[in-house]
Amino acid sequence: MNIPIYPGSSSFIPGNTPFGFYDYDVQFQADADKVTTFVARRLGYPIMEVELQDLNFYAAFEEAITTYGNELYAYQVRDNMLSLEGAPTSSNLINALITLNFGTIIRISQQYASEAGTGGNVTYYSGSLTLTPGVQEYDLAEWAVSQSISGGIEIRKVFYQEIPAVNQMYAPYGLGAFGGLGGVPAAGIYGGIYGAGYGGGYLMMPAAFDAAVVQGIELSNTIRLSAYTFNIINNKITIFPIPNINDTRQGFLWFEYIKVEERITNGLVQTNTVTNPSNAPYGNPTYQQINSIGRQWIFEYTLALCKEMLGYVRGKYSTVPIPDQNMTLNQADLLSAATAEKQALIERIRLYFDETSKKSLLERRAQESDFRRQEINNVPMTIFIG
Repeated sequence: MNIPIYPGSSSFIPGNTPFGFYDYDVQFQADADKVTTFVARRLGYPIMEVELQDLNFYAAFEEAITTYGNELYAYQVRDNMLSLEGAPTSSNLINALITLNFGTIIRISQQYASEAGTGGNVTYYSGSLTLTPGVQEYDLAEWAVSQSISGGIEIRKVFYQEIPAVNQMYAPYGLGAFGGLGGVPAAGIYGGIYGAGYGGGYLMMPAAFDAAVVQGIELSNTIRLSAYTFNIINNKITIFPIPNINDTRQGFLWFEYIKVEERITNGLVQTNTVTNPSNAPYGNPTYQQINSIGRQWIFEYTLALCKEMLGYVRGKYSTVPIPDQNMTLNQADLLSAATAEKQALIERIRLYFDETSKKSLLERRAQESDFRRQEINNVPMTIFIG
């Protein structure tokens, strides 16, 4: 079977490439045959025959452009992923100017706000337990089951706070009892003795005196009254001291909690937005918008791909019989050269993109600023004498 090879010229028409990504790009149509001529001559034509057809050249040209776009947009995604997350996937970012924003950073920080109880995406709920005289320990996990809460709860706050000493100081006759949970504070009578209690006295004492009285009340409460407190281990709350009938008159112990499963479920939002590099809305590049720097890289990568294809073609036969001797083909040379050139071109373009990243550009600008400052410091300082 006599398969025709490259005759020395070609004529591109839409449909000649495997995918047709750029077939109707006017500039691609104009360059396709030029690239074919360039590659064929670099491979030795017309001195040597090139065992390829124009379709092979077009396929390599299309692949080179797509590879260039993949490298470019993969770098764009890496450089802007924090700003891209949450953007609609329906948009096309090829010609978009991406402005940095705090959207993703704030979303990541919501977990800290949730822990601090100042916001975030985890809802805080309130609940209450019925206190029982003589019962010191209460299982909040069992309480959650009784409330049909699955996945468990995490207690964030128990609403217990001693009466502030200043309230006891201004209570009439010192009657600052905590609903039966603390008795009558022994030091509360300070409010009546010194004529400075509950706003009804006629004598204003210095602020330093009030501060000393407050400290005295707090110390008195610590020493003389019961130390009402609690302890939580594994959602089991222990009340100190053991509640009695007076402590349970109001009946409830209030607390604040979150549902454990909401830590995960509230962080999973199904949207039609960018969630990872694979759905960032970058398509194939527009060939006619690629500048000369990019096109030169594409031409060289097309040549490397064609060398690789030609090496595989010539590898079908290691030698070709000619009159009186055999001719050895250069398959090995073509394949090794193609592999090395492709790798070098990929490394070159990645280095170029890395040098033009936001981080590198800001570092270079900072260095330039330092260099200018050093240069200005070398200017002699004149002394003005009036």
